[in-house]
Amino acid sequence: VKEVKRFIPSYNANDRTRTFLKVQDGCDYFCSFCTIPLARGRSRSGTIAETVALAERIAASGVQEIVLTGVNTGDFGKSSSLGGSSTLQGDEDFLSLIRALDEVDGIARFRISSIEPNLCHDGIIDFVAGSKRFVPHFHMPLQSGSDAILERMRRRYDTKLYAERVARIKERMPHACIGVDVITGTPGETEEEFLRTHAFLRSIAVDYLHVFTYSERANTTAVRMEDTVPMEVRRERTKQLRILGGKLLRAHYERHLGTVRPVLFEAGDDPDATWIEGFTDNYVRVSLPYDPALANRIAPVALHHINGENQVSGELIARHLQQHTQWPTAAHQPAH
Repeated sequence: VKEVKRFIPSYNANDRTRTFLKVQDGCDYFCSFCTIPLARGRSRSGTIAETVALAERIAASGVQEIVLTGVNTGDFGKSSSLGGSSTLQGDEDFLSLIRALDEVDGIARFRISSIEPNLCHDGIIDFVAGSKRFVPHFHMPLQSGSDAILERMRRRYDTKLYAERVARIKERMPHACIGVDVITGTPGETEEEFLRTHAFLRSIAVDYLHVFTYSERANTTAVRMEDTVPMEVRRERTKQLRILGGKLLRAHYERHLGTVRPVLFEAGDDPDATWIEGFTDNYVRVSLPYDPALANRIAPVALHHINGENQVSGELIARHLQQHTQWPTAAHQPAH
């Protein structure tokens, strides 16, 4: 029990190009469908100083991109007391953390893996828009586009707030990529509520979906709710949203054809590879003919065509490769 009240920042060291840095664990939200607070405990994190020290260690290893992860990443700054509740650690919060990480030399990119919409406030959005190292990519869980279902889920926002967050991001960074988590078939989701979700997702400027089919979890509130949705209906709704997600992603790619974006190419170990792949800052997957000199480097690429693998082919427009430096900040990027 004591272990679940402690937090030690950690990272994976298996990838030479990209590392996942866990900055937070646990959750205080107790959503009706989720067991995480029971399994992982209350929200807690290390200090900014501890997290920055780890980022500096990662930078020394030659990794170019750090992805910030956590159960509720935007809740950074809390510690768990012996009584089991979460308390703020002084004036440390997620915005203070990313400001400090933005000054870490040797890391070209920081990417926020996921952040709750109610925690993704204007300060964070505006900071990323002008950041030296944080890329224009946000992943915000939605779960449902129906306010009635969000209330049953005990989420801490409604569709109005979510739409405002999306609009703010696109206003400050028109080229930004926004990903969304959605759950289909939670108890009480009628056909009308599902269609409301489908319509809401079409009405806001999001770029890809992660769609999950609701499954019963022991010890959750949702498992005791009435109005269970039949599994075959849940799966059909998941299929429909995944089709929509594919269209949204393709539209995101199409909007950037004819533009030039910085691509971080991934270091691979296959000497017989014919292609080398990487991601733009705003999460377009790019594939070029294999060139070992590109591995673990950032280079400007003109984006030309979408191939059948949800990748974009393009042309390297300069032989200048960047290492431990960053493309011009998002604030100076042209709006696409």
